[in-house]
Amino acid sequence: MTQSPLYVYRIDMKYIRNLHNNDDRIFSVSPQMLRPKKKHEKMRDKIDFKKIIHNGVLIGVLNFNLMIPVEAAQIQRIDTKIRKLDNMDTRKKKELLNKELEWCNQHISDLTNTANILYPKYNSDENFTARKQCLNFKRMEQECEKYNSRIKKDQQAH
Repeated sequence: MTQSPLYVYRIDMKYIRNLHNNDDRIFSVSPQMLRPKKKHEKMRDKIDFKKIIHNGVLIGVLNFNLMIPVEAAQIQRIDTKIRKLDNMDTRKKKELLNKELEWCNQHISDLTNTANILYPKYNSDENFTARKQCLNFKRMEQECEKYNSRIKKDQQAH
């Protein structure tokens, strides 16, 4: 079965702030794609962590332990196409995003498999080394449902 390609999305900041109130490790993407730090160079891929390597260079990391639930209403696709009017900073950001996205799409089966293993493993209460680093996925889902219910009520009231 072929999987649809991945894209990069911006998540509604009100939603992120709402989740952040429940766990201060939440601050951006699901799974969180981050800029690499020195410590990441020595780390190896594992059930909750993957390195994004482009042409032998570490350009990003994915933290599956920080996955958050999102619904279509909470996301907006980011335009990664480099345009004539983009300034140099925007071009560099888009180039990096495109490299990360290319890597993610090349490894889509592995990424999906990682998420599909970690999520039920955490929810089964099984003891494993990455458990302490994981968000409470069920609690995050409950918060997502509460947030979406509140938004729907607000929309109906207006």
